[in-house]
Amino acid sequence: MHIVIMGCGRVGSALAQTLEQQGHTVAVVDRDPTAFRRLGSGFGGRRVTGIGFDQDTLREAGIEEAGAFAAVSSGDNSNIIAARVAREMFGIEHVAARIYDPRRAEVYQRLGIPTVATVRWTADQMLRRLLPSGAEPLWRDPTGAVELAEVYATEAWVGQKVSRLQEETGVRVAFLTRLGEAMLPTSQTVVQDGDLVHVMMRSDDVERVEAAFAEGPQEGGQ
Repeated sequence: MHIVIMGCGRVGSALAQTLEQQGHTVAVVDRDPTAFRRLGSGFGGRRVTGIGFDQDTLREAGIEEAGAFAAVSSGDNSNIIAARVAREMFGIEHVAARIYDPRRAEVYQRLGIPTVATVRWTADQMLRRLLPSGAEPLWRDPTGAVELAEVYATEAWVGQKVSRLQEETGVRVAFLTRLGEAMLPTSQTVVQDGDLVHVMMRSDDVERVEAAFAEGPQEGGQ
């Protein structure tokens, strides 16, 4: 997957290096060309000097073939504008923005832009939002047999009950994050667009579960 990152500070450079190590192609955008020094000489991705929410700059970074976009500059406004441009102008599905003010982060979550507030920032949190299956699980039991993971509900599951999702994927839904707020679902809760589903599953069953989430419900089910 090709991933575009806006901001080459401590967070952006670390994220770029991690993603490249995972085998993704990466382009980093920053208005200050000296910022790219943080990437090191071994970084093989693109370095694009410019404003991260400028459409021509984003095209130069390869946004049109990108599968994910991260806005991690030092400015809240720039990050959210860039995230919305990536989502609304270029149709990027996996978009995340770093936000300094947690109160504003909740507002942006309600707009459908996953955010990570600086006060609780970790690179792993951002990786989960860009690559739902590309980060370590949120929790794993001491034996390593069971883990808690985050999965975005794909369009195919929207409108389906949690009970059906559990039955067909073999997971147990621990809770949902909807519009920036956590909620405990019942078996009758219906999955909505943008829901982040927190599931418990066997660690050796991850690939099958990911495939089931991607494929959607089986035909003829209830």
